[in-house]
Amino acid sequence: MTFQDKVLRCADCDAEFVHTITDQKRFEKLGFTTEPKRCRACRARRKEEKAGSGAKPRGPAAPRDESRGTPRRDTAARPHARGSSDARKDRFRTKPGSGKQRNTSGLVFRADCASCGKSTTVPFRPAAGRPVYCPDCFKKGQY
Repeated sequence: MTFQDKVLRCADCDAEFVHTITDQKRFEKLGFTTEPKRCRACRARRKEEKAGSGAKPRGPAAPRDESRGTPRRDTAARPHARGSSDARKDRFRTKPGSGKQRNTSGLVFRADCASCGKSTTVPFRPAAGRPVYCPDCFKKGQY
């Protein structure tokens, strides 16, 4: 896309201002699809007014933890006590909205089926006192 300096009129002070090639490239990079309505001075004044009124400033949002919708902590500064959080993310991936973790690390555990007694492997550590079923018994509903 080719850019050229554009002369625009401010919606607040009605003064003409130039929307430069550099600004247009920056707007495109940020994903803005419309041209600015206000000159730099009016944008700065409007931003200060909003900050003084207690309204949340608009701008780049803080990185969010997708599962909770809360701001994510910077893990690069403080690594997790058990290891890198990136390694944990690789081991346990979540389906969006399921709230469950999937074991993608390839770890499997041997267990005996509670229904037929056949030896089987499962992708989780069996808990004591909890039954584990082989795929055949689980599909048949023999539990």
